Amino acid sequence: MGIFGALTTAVGGLRANSYALENVSGNIANSQTTAFKRIDTAFLDLIPQTALTAQLAGGVTTQSRSTNSVQGDVQSASVATFMAINGSGFFAVQKPSNFTDGSPVFDGVDRYTRRGDFQLDKSGYLVNGAGYYLEGVPIDPTTGNPTGSSPQVLKFQNDFLPAQETTKIDYRANLASYPLTTKHDTSVPGSELLAPSSYTSGYNPVVLGTPAAPYTDATTSGTAQSNKDTPSALNTGATLLNGAAATDSIAANFIVGDTITVNATVITFVASGATGNQLNITDDISTLLAKIDSITGTAIPSSIASGSITLHSGTTSDLSVTSSNSTAFAALGFTGTATATRGGGGTVGTGQVIGNDNSAFLDESVSGGAVTAYDVSGAPVNMQFRWAKVDSASLGAGHTDTWNLFYQVRPNATGTQVAWQNVNQNFTFSASGQMSPAISSVTLTNAVVNGISLGSPVINFGTGGVTQFADANGNVQVNQIQQDGFPAGQLQSVGVSTNGRIVGNYSNGRNLDLALISIASFNGTNFLKRVNGGAFEATDESGQALFGKSGTIVGSSLESSNTDIADEFTKLIVTQQAYSANTKVITTSNSMVQDLLNVMR
Repeated sequence: MGIFGALTTAVGGLRANSYALENVSGNIANSQTTAFKRIDTAFLDLIPQTALTAQLAGGVTTQSRSTNSVQGDVQSASVATFMAINGSGFFAVQKPSNFTDGSPVFDGVDRYTRRGDFQLDKSGYLVNGAGYYLEGVPIDPTTGNPTGSSPQVLKFQNDFLPAQETTKIDYRANLASYPLTTKHDTSVPGSELLAPSSYTSGYNPVVLGTPAAPYTDATTSGTAQSNKDTPSALNTGATLLNGAAATDSIAANFIVGDTITVNATVITFVASGATGNQLNITDDISTLLAKIDSITGTAIPSSIASGSITLHSGTTSDLSVTSSNSTAFAALGFTGTATATRGGGGTVGTGQVIGNDNSAFLDESVSGGAVTAYDVSGAPVNMQFRWAKVDSASLGAGHTDTWNLFYQVRPNATGTQVAWQNVNQNFTFSASGQMSPAISSVTLTNAVVNGISLGSPVINFGTGGVTQFADANGNVQVNQIQQDGFPAGQLQSVGVSTNGRIVGNYSNGRNLDLALISIASFNGTNFLKRVNGGAFEATDESGQALFGKSGTIVGSSLESSNTDIADEFTKLIVTQQAYSANTKVITTSNSMVQDLLNVMR
């Protein structure tokens, strides 16, 4: 080998370092190329076969060393369809072989890239900056599951998403244990309840088929009042209805001719000799209460305690008491009209509120929230809910806290048109405020709201979804009310979710998964064959693409080049020095050859 071998080896060194310089140059040139994978240079020594004692350093050759498995930095981007892979793997893509009538014709060869700057083109394809078309697996919009396992070029049509009829409503709420209805009176037990007797005969709103409840007694109490005695004392049953100062008589006297009207029956005050519906002005409060009770027919006598009179309605009719002498009536503890509405009554439950009874129903129920539902064509329907308490454990033995749920059928109902429909389910609650028994759902059979048919949607309450805890506001606190229907909508844009799915945003506000992005991985990642545009092709050495075990998708992001400029500059300096050193070897070898030739002269 000798001098001429050294010349040959130096020339090989020049060639090897030129190759390294070319790779360094390419790496630096692509330092800003999306997802570019740099090529490093590997130097290999070439050793001639010689005796053990005559071994040589030999020559050199080079080959590329891929960095396909080295990830670049992931940077956020403002385009919703840009994506990056965090970890191993490649996007599966194809490239058109030609175009026909403006539509791409694909060559059927799968290629792989980390370049994720995909954007929708005019035809609905996701194409990256190098012209590669994204592949994936379409998703069934009904089930949300992929429709297969083989990747295909994705295309998103600007079609309408069909409307979906409301089939279920998820509902969670707390019902105030004591609802503050318009008619409630905390001093009157049961006044907060729905009173069937308030409704038109034959239209009892409680659950369909519920037997008519027997009438129950109701009470009303006046304020505590004192007499004219000295010193003054609280009124008792012996307190006179007319008397002089400093006597046990009410603060303001009834006089001859005054009247007290009890349920349309008039009691008249006379000087003496009272008969029938008359009272003497010299009678006392006990006599007055006995006269009122004789008219109402109550089995529970009205009474007076601590200066306060309590009147009972009895079960024959509701109680209404007024007086022509408002001042004397006030001395008994009442102003205006003293009323007590009986509990129970009505007819067999029909489960409906008619237009004529709408006002009474609103006074005896509380709002339960509203939700927009959709019919089969996607037409919106405003569903209003109300709760009415129909029984209370506070009434004693045989009673339990029970509620009925209603939904509005016709907002402008008149006459006998149905305004509200009972869902025909009693919701009963234990003392702990939990449903007992628990009701997980109810079906609104053949629901029609404002003339629009909604089919038979199901209201889901779940486990413990409706409770009855104390609430000072006395309202229904709705915690959740949402439904699964929606109107038709047109695809507006697409984006990328964190679970590697293409998400379509529709004009109706729906966001649906459209496709699963196919991520390929290889056992021999660094043995892929590079092609233009940052793409790769599988080789025998890389093995075939494997799907299902790879990194994760990061939406609205791009992977940067994995080229490190500082590192490349360092390589550049080393390569330059090595190249110069090889030229020095050539110069030295040439000088030695010249010296050899000079010996022969």
